[in-house]
Amino acid sequence: MNFEQGKKVLDELRLDCAIKQKKGLHFILASVVLWSAVFGVHVSNLDALTKNFYTFCITAILVPIAFLISKIIKVDFQNKENPLTNLGILFSVNQFLYLIIAMWVYQAVPDKMLMVIAMIFGAHLMPFGWLYQSKSYMVLSGIVTVIALFIGCSYDSYILAAVMIVIEIIFCISLVIENKKLSANHI
Repeated sequence: MNFEQGKKVLDELRLDCAIKQKKGLHFILASVVLWSAVFGVHVSNLDALTKNFYTFCITAILVPIAFLISKIIKVDFQNKENPLTNLGILFSVNQFLYLIIAMWVYQAVPDKMLMVIAMIFGAHLMPFGWLYQSKSYMVLSGIVTVIALFIGCSYDSYILAAVMIVIEIIFCISLVIENKKLSANHI
């Protein structure tokens, strides 16, 4: 197999991931739910360490919520036939290593932990732009990371959580549009 043939096979596998997994829409929809719960925690009168603890607990339910949403919107959650699915899992699991930084911030600078989590979330989106051939992921990866830094340094954490909800909703709309174009081109 020459380079051009290999590239064609790789592009077909990426297209298969994008179609069967609807460009990860189920995870982004689940993120709206999680950021809404995080907002509820951070708007409360709890102390920063308790808010941070609850925030970590909330992030733990991402995969189960995404799984439930995948059933509702008819996404092939595992897509076992496609070897690139394992690459997508690696892209996701990689962010857990970065959460070690957030764990340090949890104690060292508790008022900035949510900012760090939002930045980690934003940065981890970029490789999915390649996997799903998605401009939404590529653009929002940078936007989320920069906005999280700016808002996290300038405003209370509940403001950041509210902005993240809005960004995630815009992200969902953008992915729905991308998925409709993808479906129209590959019927």
